[in-house]
Amino acid sequence: MTDSDVLKRTAAQQAVDYIRTGMVIGLGTGSTVSFVLLLLSQRIKDGLLRNVAGVPSSGKTEEEARRLGIPLTTLDLSPCPDLNIDGADEVDPVLNLIKGRGGALLREKVLAQASQQTIIVVEEGKLSTALGTHMPLPVEVLTFALRPETDYLTSLGAIVSHRTGADRKPFITDEGNYILDCNFGPIKSPENLASLLDRRAGIVEHGLFVGLTSRVIVAGAKGVRHLK
Repeated sequence: MTDSDVLKRTAAQQAVDYIRTGMVIGLGTGSTVSFVLLLLSQRIKDGLLRNVAGVPSSGKTEEEARRLGIPLTTLDLSPCPDLNIDGADEVDPVLNLIKGRGGALLREKVLAQASQQTIIVVEEGKLSTALGTHMPLPVEVLTFALRPETDYLTSLGAIVSHRTGADRKPFITDEGNYILDCNFGPIKSPENLASLLDRRAGIVEHGLFVGLTSRVIVAGAKGVRHLK
């Protein structure tokens, strides 16, 4: 593993320590969550955790969890997960987040809002003094509304890029939408920007996760620390 992978695994290990027998767990998407899935699977196989079920936030996570033998459920059957574990692309000092680099921001936010608590696992480089300093903001839009929402986001001061896949075709989310990556620079008020984006019908969801995080587990060169 790379040094980065070692950090992610260390932080993921401490996140999995919060899982108890009988819990329903929201399962995020991304490279850090892959370590969570591996560790969770091993504890289930070893008999350390029983009657645990996960709610996957993406088709990719669902496929990976099934391959590892992690029991799955849905929000219809378990509408209030006990714990949600996910990664983040950027974390500010009050634990607001930018998420969505993996393209699953809509389902990830649904899980974060539905769960009793959300634990975010990151390496130290994801910490920032202001959201948007290091990462563009992913915004999921209806395919029908691509042009007007691009123009609206530009009017708010963003440099907008239409996300494409490895085949250079537009990236399509699990819900069949496009993603626009919006470079606002450092965002002075995530709450205000979130409000402006929430009022647009063509914007399905955005990657600003404001006030949804219970704890951030940060792995760095000097070890692991917890932010609350």
